[in-house]
Amino acid sequence: MNNALEILKSCDAFLEGHFLLSSGRHSSAYCQMAFLQQYPDKCALVMENVAEQLKDLDVDVIVGPAMGGIVYAYELGRQLGKRAIFTERVDNVMTLKRFAIQPGEKCIIAEDVVTTGISSLETKRVIEEAGGECLGIVCVVDRTKAEAPSPIPILASAVKLDLPNYLPEECPICKEGKLPLVHLGSRKMKEQAKQTL
Repeated sequence: MNNALEILKSCDAFLEGHFLLSSGRHSSAYCQMAFLQQYPDKCALVMENVAEQLKDLDVDVIVGPAMGGIVYAYELGRQLGKRAIFTERVDNVMTLKRFAIQPGEKCIIAEDVVTTGISSLETKRVIEEAGGECLGIVCVVDRTKAEAPSPIPILASAVKLDLPNYLPEECPICKEGKLPLVHLGSRKMKEQAKQTL
């Protein structure tokens, strides 16, 4: 067992400030998982925690949503000896552009960070439209809260972080007005989210 949070901190993947999350919510902390991906040995070590939790699960395919889930799906697939693929956005809609899921294949979604689980719902839709079965999500960082659980079960994570996040209109950091809002994610924000900034 390793300390995933210490590994994240060691490669500056854990940041503090004022951040716009993919869900549209604001937070004082952000996990910049691309920084972990710079170090394949550290990434493999972090994913050992997740693989260990899944070793007895009957799964056929690990699906990583682009961009954040690709490397983690690959590494988890490597450690578990399973096929790893990714979904990607075409015109801002998640699709299965390069790969196929066969009817009945059991799939898990591999994410970098899960806060609300909304992004994973798009990948779940893609899996089910292809005839696959979505068993749940695995992630490096689970940021979900008991009062706002993920709509898809989280089967395993390397680390669980209880970090505050806020609706834009309730964000205390915005009210202080000292720190600019930073969006580091790869997903294009919907017009409604842009208008709240």
